[in-house]
Amino acid sequence: MEQGKQLVETITKGIQEKKGSNIIVADLSGIEGTICHYFVICQGNSPSQVEAITESVGDFARKELDEKPVHIVGLENAQWVAMDYTDVLVHIFLPDVREYYDLEHLWDDAELTYIPDLD
Repeated sequence: MEQGKQLVETITKGIQEKKGSNIIVADLSGIEGTICHYFVICQGNSPSQVEAITESVGDFARKELDEKPVHIVGLENAQWVAMDYTDVLVHIFLPDVREYYDLEHLWDDAELTYIPDLD
């Protein structure tokens, strides 16, 4: 499980590097039947920022932990990009799309950690 936490920290750095905001980490590890241990949710203000955050997360995870995502979906319109690192799923949204899907409140019993914006 320690590896998952380390990956979450590295992913967070990748998001912050490109000024991704409103980062929330949902810890799903104690919940039965979830598809992964962590959700990392954040947002960018434009499709190009969403793309830049996606690229930055990929670079940080590869350089620091030699981790590559199993899947990346959503880059074609960059309103909601999901990066699958098996135990950690990264969701990078445009603000209105994020509000609509409200992923952070999908699991009531997930422990949420709010990471302050760096500005």
